[in-house]
Amino acid sequence: MTRARADTPPDVHPSLSGLSKAIVDKLAKLGLARKFDLALHLPLRYDDETALCPIADVMPGEELLVQGTVTDCDIKFRPKRQLVCRIMDDSGEALTLRFLNFYGSQVKLLAVGNVIRAFGNVRLGHFGAEMVHPRFRVASGDMPVAQSLTPVYPTTAGLGQDMLRRLIARALADESLTELLPPSLLDALGLPAFGAAVKLLHNPPPDIAQASLQGRTHPAWRRMKFDELLAQQLSMRVHYQRRRAAGAPVLCVRGKLVSALLASLPFQLTAAQNKVLAQVRGDLQQAHPMQRLLQGDVGSGKTVVAALAALQCIENGYQAAVMAPTEILAEQHYRKFSEWLEPLGLKVAWLSGSLKKSEKKQSLANISQGEAMIAVGTHALFEDEVIFKNLGLAIIDEQHRFGVHQRLALRMKGTQPNKGAQPHQLMMSATPIPRTLAMSYYADLDVSVIDELPPGRTPVVTKLVSEERRDEVIQRVRDACVDGRQAYWVCPLIEESETLQLQTALDTYAHLQETFPELRVGLVHGRLKGAEKQAVMAAFKQGEVQLLVATTVIEVGVDVPNASLMVIEHAERMGLSQLHQLRGRVGRGAAESACVLLYQTPLSPMAKERLKVIYENTDGFEIARQDLQLRGPGELLGARQSGVPMLRFADLALDLDLLDAAREAAERLLRDEPEIAKGHLARWLGGRNEYLKV
Repeated sequence: MTRARADTPPDVHPSLSGLSKAIVDKLAKLGLARKFDLALHLPLRYDDETALCPIADVMPGEELLVQGTVTDCDIKFRPKRQLVCRIMDDSGEALTLRFLNFYGSQVKLLAVGNVIRAFGNVRLGHFGAEMVHPRFRVASGDMPVAQSLTPVYPTTAGLGQDMLRRLIARALADESLTELLPPSLLDALGLPAFGAAVKLLHNPPPDIAQASLQGRTHPAWRRMKFDELLAQQLSMRVHYQRRRAAGAPVLCVRGKLVSALLASLPFQLTAAQNKVLAQVRGDLQQAHPMQRLLQGDVGSGKTVVAALAALQCIENGYQAAVMAPTEILAEQHYRKFSEWLEPLGLKVAWLSGSLKKSEKKQSLANISQGEAMIAVGTHALFEDEVIFKNLGLAIIDEQHRFGVHQRLALRMKGTQPNKGAQPHQLMMSATPIPRTLAMSYYADLDVSVIDELPPGRTPVVTKLVSEERRDEVIQRVRDACVDGRQAYWVCPLIEESETLQLQTALDTYAHLQETFPELRVGLVHGRLKGAEKQAVMAAFKQGEVQLLVATTVIEVGVDVPNASLMVIEHAERMGLSQLHQLRGRVGRGAAESACVLLYQTPLSPMAKERLKVIYENTDGFEIARQDLQLRGPGELLGARQSGVPMLRFADLALDLDLLDAAREAAERLLRDEPEIAKGHLARWLGGRNEYLKV
């Protein structure tokens, strides 16, 4: 409870006047750039310092405020250097205060005879009740206790709680907390006034139900959550409206190329594919850019829908681009599009970082001159040197793996004949997004879902097998390959080190070559050159390689119908989405397929939960829903890297009713009361809605 002194040298910040640059920089680490941000910097938890507890009544396991006179204070050296102090109050009982790290100034404050007020967790030590590293201060005889619970704020190194409390108190006094939302809206939702809610959360009365504060179910917390969700929904809808205001080429359904491709396919489109295709076709005929997210579980047939959309674009004289995050996935698309479109007389250009200089030059020329009506590639597609003659449609696969600015760079290639126009955009994801996440973070997109798999797919059987039964797994792989099938052996994910992961793959490859001398074993990993990777994958697809050892680079984009068995080592290290994607590489043919998840014991509670979910579920949307509950939206979206604003207060797993209400309110305010919508956005986002430009 020692107080930090105010530090106000002349180097100040315009939004946080009177503060030093050092303090402003520390606040910036917490995302606090305005005084109003401080008002919205809500506590993580609360300490109850509103009542003094007699030392005779303290109980181990409780956090309490006590006051007593120092009777003894000494630096001990057993078992290591520590400051041990004893205080006694009028009850005649003593309490030990123990400090393992301390300063000379603290020793002086704890001098014998001083009256000390201390707050901390009580535990049972060798010599009775004690507090380890309590907060304390020297108390005068009539010093009052706090009138409200003491807030404990999220902070960063060098910014103490006392300093934060003073800054926040000043912001609450200076800033206007006037009500912006209509009373009718608040009454309908049973929410308190904004100012009252903010002040209560910073300084709750001692008689408040602590469980409702900590669980964030108190009406004041619900008001904060609603306002945050409303700001998010408003910003996403504004984003949506701005993009609809932009021009785009009108791509009519002409049908000749589309009909030719459909006639050449060895399968019929499913009802779900036809439904989604109709939605995409309708969007492409509009004079504003399509912004559609196409979701579909592994193997649901998103690529053929994308190819048909590309043909509608090409039939109108415009080019289409297909971008994928990895070379393996991009190459898979290139092969598929070439196989489908080249017989129709269309040239497909290929662009990736591993192309030879001469090949790249030729591809760039084909794209810029319009000879190639479709370009497929990795992030190389949005480099400055790539110039499209007239780009009409950008298709982005596994779109959540690209940052906002990367997606923007491809779209801003624009269409040359009409510089004010933007290409249509179709984003695809085989990582199913739970409904609440789509409602919240993709409110600026139209969402289509392919919710059925093509007929003839055999469900994949999932097996959980302990590392101790490795020999049984090896025998199963041998049996499958001898029977004419093929198998994947996926190496463990080692996030800390790409080099270590590569070494593990090399070691596994060498070991499996020794284990299976009768089989041809291939190896593919992220460090292989494009041509080498391509050669191994081609050999596997043609059946020349029976067992493919791979890192998680095969997570998406690999389609080998004869591969009916997958072994994933150290499955406990992988996320649910990744396990589901990997499992989707088998079961693509008519043969019964299995995915063996090899795990090492002991398992952490989180790993147990993940393996249980993947074992019990094959529906990607259900897996994604449970993944959201386990991990939260930040990790699931990769949103911290992609520029999507994260929620601080609302919990999508718990606050679905507030999200529904915020969506409805956002639509109504933008339509009927745009000034209120504008004010609410300014209050919550300040200058931080850069992502609206995307």
